[in-house]
Amino acid sequence: MDFDVAAPDPAGMVASLSSLGYSLPAAVADLVDNSLSAEAKNVDVDFTWEGQRSWIAVADDGRGMTEPELVIAMTVAARGPSAERSATDLGRFGVGLKSASFSQCRKLTVATTRDGSWHARTWDLGIVEQYKEWRLLRDPGDATTSLLRRITGDMQHGTVVLWEQLSGYHSTFVSNEDEKTQAQFYAEAERTEAHLAMVFARFLQRPARCRLRVRGSELSPWDPFLSAHASVQRIPWEPLPLGSQSVRVEPFVLPTAQRLSAAEHESAAGQKGWLGQQGFYVYRRDRLILAGGWLGIRGLRREEKYNLARIAVDIPAEADTDWGVDVRKASVVPPVSLRRHLERIANYTREAAARSARQRGEVVSRAHGAPLRFAWNVKRQDGRIILRINRNHPLVKAAMGDRVGNPDVVRSMIRLLEETVPVMALRVLHETDTVDDPEPFGGPGPAAPETVAIARHVYETLLGQGRSPEDARGVLSSMSPFDEQQGFWNS
Repeated sequence: MDFDVAAPDPAGMVASLSSLGYSLPAAVADLVDNSLSAEAKNVDVDFTWEGQRSWIAVADDGRGMTEPELVIAMTVAARGPSAERSATDLGRFGVGLKSASFSQCRKLTVATTRDGSWHARTWDLGIVEQYKEWRLLRDPGDATTSLLRRITGDMQHGTVVLWEQLSGYHSTFVSNEDEKTQAQFYAEAERTEAHLAMVFARFLQRPARCRLRVRGSELSPWDPFLSAHASVQRIPWEPLPLGSQSVRVEPFVLPTAQRLSAAEHESAAGQKGWLGQQGFYVYRRDRLILAGGWLGIRGLRREEKYNLARIAVDIPAEADTDWGVDVRKASVVPPVSLRRHLERIANYTREAAARSARQRGEVVSRAHGAPLRFAWNVKRQDGRIILRINRNHPLVKAAMGDRVGNPDVVRSMIRLLEETVPVMALRVLHETDTVDDPEPFGGPGPAAPETVAIARHVYETLLGQGRSPEDARGVLSSMSPFDEQQGFWNS
């Protein structure tokens, strides 16, 4: 055999693993996966602000690791996706701990014990880049060792993953007194709480399989299906065959706003809002992989009238490859053999959701927006659908009150009205359905020059009405259709 050994450069490999696109909440969720795989009953996530020395830790009381097991766990891709795993293992590629950590910090330390005797190993990316070798440090340094003692306390078994030199915070420009950056740090902690409550909801539902705390506060599960609510429509589930395995698909139609309290309605909207949370929820070993969306199935789009449609899909861990589960456990691609079945189930669930919305006469989601956001008002009155131009819209008010008759403002208002005819709101109130609804100003993406010009007129109008530049951009970025496009208002 004639060959060359083409080993990857450690610094280049680190850069690649750091660029997989993890968000902080998703990266922390990967660490919690390992805790649950180790059968932990208690998992604590700590965010501590100390300026440049701020740190994040995940500590669990799982079974812990021996020293050789720790070295394997710290080795990149020590186990591939085909390696045999336990029934509780939520991992797949053997890079989750490292890729998630490298995306968020420059120094990763893992300490573990099975009997009160602790072992620790550290990846310091500065060392890896300096020596161009995978030098796994046995001594994390005095400061880190002291911090580990503070975290572990009197734990007799379990594991601690510690992130130091955090990305975005480990900078000479960051100080303990930097209140703005500190607020951003703890806002990330709040987003992480919401994400973990959603991803691990099944583990947290009673009887809970574990307790998950963030900054000392125990998380309550976020149930996207409102399973315990009396008004939820549960459509009988189907088993879809996939090789020797089967995929469980269970559709739900959520209650309309009138059947929910204000708190329930706000909570059920989730992190993405009602429009963003409709669709499929894909679980693997009870861990949520995908939250909402229609799996890229042709012809299925997010629309307001389907906001009540949510479908649980449980895939066996052995079907990872068939579903194209990625390294971040953040996206899936359904197998070709199941797509027509998923499309069929989605269509009748969507129709049931639309029918429920029609019966209540409720235009969901957008009807609850601020009055400034939309150029049209839509309602049903005396059996008729009535459309009225929103006279409180700033551009409409400016055109109506402009004594000199500025033609540019009038032209911008007319084009805005042409592009924002409330098609989806009308479809909730009508029976008809089409696949070629117009997309305002060409749909989501970078704004065209004409769109920017119209947005500029709206912006200047808001300034003229006494709003600050920051407030004016905020109003503009939440206004249809600019909320779905990129321009000066959200850059």
